Amino acid sequence: MDNGDNPNIFFTAAGDEAGRDAGQAGGEQTDGPSEVNLLDAYSRAVVAVVDAVGPAVVSIVTGRGNRDEAFERLGAGSGFFITPDGYLLTNHHVIREAREIEAAMMDGRRLRASVVGQDASTDLAVLRVETSGLPYAMLGESAGLRVGQLVIAMGNPYGFQSTVSTGVVSALGRTLRSLEGRLIENIIQHTAPLNPGNSGGPLLDSHGRVVGINTAIIALAQGIGFSIPAATARWVVSQLLSRGRVRRSYLGIVGFRRPLDRRLVRYHRLDVDHGVEVVSLDKQGPAQQAGLLSGDIVVSIAGRGVSSVDDIFHFLADWPVGEPLALTFIRGKDRREVTVAPTEAD
Repeated sequence: MDNGDNPNIFFTAAGDEAGRDAGQAGGEQTDGPSEVNLLDAYSRAVVAVVDAVGPAVVSIVTGRGNRDEAFERLGAGSGFFITPDGYLLTNHHVIREAREIEAAMMDGRRLRASVVGQDASTDLAVLRVETSGLPYAMLGESAGLRVGQLVIAMGNPYGFQSTVSTGVVSALGRTLRSLEGRLIENIIQHTAPLNPGNSGGPLLDSHGRVVGINTAIIALAQGIGFSIPAATARWVVSQLLSRGRVRRSYLGIVGFRRPLDRRLVRYHRLDVDHGVEVVSLDKQGPAQQAGLLSGDIVVSIAGRGVSSVDDIFHFLADWPVGEPLALTFIRGKDRREVTVAPTEAD
């Protein structure tokens, strides 16, 4: 009997060959994981997530009209409750032109929703329904995501309620333009199939934590989906709940996370081992006016180390508009510093 016919072959932590030899010699089943067991574990993980989070996911129907006009349906999308007292999260583009919004739950309830606040720059919006005791999902941590990690997408594509798809994180730190032309940064790219109507639904890890909000697909591509990271969503939600809008300072930089040469880190005694490399600059933006160039690597703002686009994003959220700040960057092998006065983002 060859290896392909031997049902007792297994793999051990010591290596494939060791497991193969043991299986052939002893012929007894061990505790090593089999393909069937791994598939069963995968299925159980997905089913558990669906059971836990599914009731919190809603279908969002939007339209225009009032009592004196015929209701005109504009479209549909997805969303999910983030608190038991009726606050839910979705995409800005799902509800941007709607006068009337309805959230349809798995149990058949259809609830009228109002807009609490929306942010086109991140394509996120918070809605509210006047009901309490609702199932809800928790916004998890997206910073620890790794390429290859299992993710689960939930939503209502083409109006089919409570649809589930699975895939893996295929890339991190992508950029994507919103329908208004704004650049959304630090996007999660994944392979869980998405279709029209999935927008606004949660992207979940194997523990049922929301790690992203599904926002778009590339129509001509196969199996490429994009999600706004939960870290960004958590910050935007706090702004919308407290102010009704997101007010942020603006430097006019588009960049991505880049590792720094260890020799530069030691030589300049930097607090970070990654920086944000400038990819492009707004020609009228404060950073360009202060002298930054494409290729510069930002390592600190106002004395605070930055190692990712999110670090800059979060820092500027709390920095007063128009208040000058020191921006430190690496150009070539030199460490430089300029003073920049952020303007208010549109």
